[in-house]
Amino acid sequence: MQFITLSRRRSEQFTDADFAPHLEAEAQRARQLYLDGFIRQIWHRGDEGGACLLIEAVDEAAVRVGLQTLPLVAAGMLEVTAIVPLRPYAGFGPRA
Repeated sequence: MQFITLSRRRSEQFTDADFAPHLEAEAQRARQLYLDGFIRQIWHRGDEGGACLLIEAVDEAAVRVGLQTLPLVAAGMLEVTAIVPLRPYAGFGPRA
């Protein structure tokens, strides 16, 4: 099953200097989750600091477990604000 997640940096509590030491570990972990097939696509948000991820997982609980392995999430510096399950678009399917 696929999910879209939205996260945002908790910049009201942490400065850019607070984030800086964690960014390489965050990128490395995201790369590994991509290679594992958990993250399918990832984008930086254009409206604020954070990301939008397309994730493949068996259920929402597995999404939450996987996201907790990201250093910024684990440190409480990145807040996951939405986890949305996706369904296939029926308009491309066969017509009766």
